Amino acid sequence: MNNGIRMLLVLLILIGLPVASYVLVFRPFNREIESDKSQIAHQESLLVRLQEETSRNDDLIRANKDVERTVRIIEARLPSNKEVDAIVRQVSDLAVECGLAPPGIKASKPVPAAMYMEQPLELETQGTYVGFVTFLSRLETLPRITRIHDMKITGNPKENIELKAEFTLSIYFQDEKRVATTEAHK
Repeated sequence: MNNGIRMLLVLLILIGLPVASYVLVFRPFNREIESDKSQIAHQESLLVRLQEETSRNDDLIRANKDVERTVRIIEARLPSNKEVDAIVRQVSDLAVECGLAPPGIKASKPVPAAMYMEQPLELETQGTYVGFVTFLSRLETLPRITRIHDMKITGNPKENIELKAEFTLSIYFQDEKRVATTEAHK
């Protein structure tokens, strides 16, 4: 019987050792491994999202540089307030070159327009239809930013006036004081 108890004890040890190893060692390690796997999966998904964000940031940086370049091009077309008089003379000379009468020009007070200033000029001229269309076409090709509004075109055959045009020409320019203030705040 002593042999039977020994055999039973050996059998219990042989069966108990793997069960105890599983419960005390392998199951906790398996839980740790699963936890580590889920953390790795989570971090990999974060890494993918960060890579997507980084690629979007590169696109935004490129887009910002394009916008800055476009703004510089537009600002190059904006004269300073010192150059507005030269542009007025240029517009007047252009009208005469196109066969129109020297325009009567009445300047209004400059008004703020976003980050820039707008100098409205009320012009009145007369001449032929072809001369006026040529004037408008050449005015459009000037390197400066201008806008024509409030246009009224009339004709008076009794006075031999084929066409009389009254309109407001706005010249956009950079106010040097505003530019200096903006630069100082950067």
